[in-house]
Amino acid sequence: MTDTLMIFLLTGLVSMSAALSAGTLNKLPEDKRPDFLKSRNGPVTVIMIGNFAALTLIGALAFGFRKLDWWIPLTCIFLTFPVVHILILQRLLGNLRNLFLMAPLVLVSIVVLYLNW
Repeated sequence: MTDTLMIFLLTGLVSMSAALSAGTLNKLPEDKRPDFLKSRNGPVTVIMIGNFAALTLIGALAFGFRKLDWWIPLTCIFLTFPVVHILILQRLLGNLRNLFLMAPLVLVSIVVLYLNW
C-alpha cells in the first residue's frame, strides 16, 4: 500500500504541477511572457508539455482510484496537489523553470505508472 501511495502522490503531483504551470504560462499577456514563449515554437512546446502532463494526471488518477481508497485520489486532486504547487513549487521555482523541471519527470511518471499498473 505504501508503494502504491507514493507512486500515486509523486506522479500526480509532478503531472499536476506541470499542467498548472503550462496553463499559467499560456495565459500570460504578450508583454509579460518570457523570451522562450516569444519564439515561434515556444507556445507549441508549452502546450504539448501541458497536454502530456494532463494525460499523465488522468492516468495517475485512474491508478489511484484503482489501487487506493476512493477518497485519497479525490482529495489529492482538489486539495493537496494544487496547494503544494501554488504554495511551494510555483513560488520556489517560477512557472517556466517548474515546467521544464517537471517535463522529464512527467515522462518518467508515464513509465512508472505503466510498469506498476
